[in-house]
Amino acid sequence: MKRKRELPVWRSLMYVPVNVDKFVDKAHTRGADVIQLDLEDSIPPAEKDKARTLVGQAAAKVRRSGADVVVRINRPLSLAVRDLEHSICPDVNGIAVTKVDSASHVRLLDELVSELEQKRGMKAGHTRFIAMIETADAFFRIHEIAHACHRIVACNIGGEDFALDCNMQPTGEALFYPKQHMIIAANSAGIIPLGFIDSVAGFGDWDNFRRMVRRSRDFGFMGAGCIHPGQVRIVNEEYTPTAEEADYARKLIQMDKEAAAAGRGSFSLDGKMIDIPVVVRAEKLLKRFDAIRTREARTLAAMKS
Repeated sequence: MKRKRELPVWRSLMYVPVNVDKFVDKAHTRGADVIQLDLEDSIPPAEKDKARTLVGQAAAKVRRSGADVVVRINRPLSLAVRDLEHSICPDVNGIAVTKVDSASHVRLLDELVSELEQKRGMKAGHTRFIAMIETADAFFRIHEIAHACHRIVACNIGGEDFALDCNMQPTGEALFYPKQHMIIAANSAGIIPLGFIDSVAGFGDWDNFRRMVRRSRDFGFMGAGCIHPGQVRIVNEEYTPTAEEADYARKLIQMDKEAAAAGRGSFSLDGKMIDIPVVVRAEKLLKRFDAIRTREARTLAAMKS
């Protein structure tokens, strides 16, 4: 059953290795909705113990301009538990759970996080989860994972690890079906599908990147991880409905009200038939547009304070 609740506006989630001071110090200036402090792939094994002790201080720094903070934790479980013990605090809004393999895996971490929140005097449920699907086995459990617990607000396909586990190349063509399947599973659970329809590994051709992000939005993605600061502005812009789209949505909604008052369930506009699904899509777009504007206003206020 799809959950009815408010989701965060997480268009751009910029990865920042928690142990690199120059990246942490500048992260709040990049304009990302989320700074994703990384304890996983960007941290060498010998540095992980030290890195997790830096989370609390780094989280306070990177959220100065109003960004939310997510920490990407490690597998196996022994590392994940230690990561969570250092990451559950008021300045951390979420945990990116890597290599999720089942609903029971998510519920186990949910139980641990609940205990840590209680011990630290935090509001129950403060910490949200992003479920990262990175194995062939987990792929066939996406639906149950997406519905596993109330903390989950987003999921994605970890392209490089998933492709490796499936003995495929991490190209857009190879990952096209898995990503579409993930989008459908996320929507069945009422959570955010994160990612791009093509690979994010290459950057530099910004016009091509913008076209790819725009195409990704058409497929249903609502946000994505950014590995370079230059990607943030484009992702924010392309995952935001335009003012023209919002105006058109308002027009549709108003015309639908007028049609309903006249006893009609559909009407035509610009040579197209407009019925219930089109109007509901307009309502959803307008709700997202307003939520993004509210977030941006809050961010601007934080930057001025």
